[in-house]
Amino acid sequence: MSMIGRYLRLTRDEFERACQDPRWAAEHARALYDRDDAAATARVLETDKAWHALDFLLNRRGFPVDVVYGEADMPWPEGEDWGYGPPRILTADRVRAAVDALDDHAPDILAEGVTPTDLAAANIYPTAIWERGEEADWVAAHWADLAKYLRAAAREGDAMLLWIT
Repeated sequence: MSMIGRYLRLTRDEFERACQDPRWAAEHARALYDRDDAAATARVLETDKAWHALDFLLNRRGFPVDVVYGEADMPWPEGEDWGYGPPRILTADRVRAAVDALDDHAPDILAEGVTPTDLAAANIYPTAIWERGEEADWVAAHWADLAKYLRAAAREGDAMLLWIT
């Protein structure tokens, strides 16, 4: 089974409700991921298996917001698990801060100077593809999708939940 990075955009009211009710948040996320319409698709995003490489490359470049793991825990009781731990938060303010930094971290320069050997040596998931010598261009494509998603969230004033399944 693969580990997949997942995102859920939440309006201010949805975010407040999610903070109070983990069951509602999980059901809301599941319902949106299960739907196949434009409205639901705009609220969710997956970075597939690129999440770990994104984290590595963005940290290497000094990206100021943790757009892979989130920056705060949900204020829920311990034990909530959506796959590989509980979801984490990016507040609407931190989403805007991420968008403000996007121009300096364009997809075409994200992996500049990094080889598959570097990613394998750093034990970046999924290591098997880096050991085969595959380039990180597919990671840059996921970064482009995530950047577009972040911009849409910032325009709407949305917060986000982030998790790995």
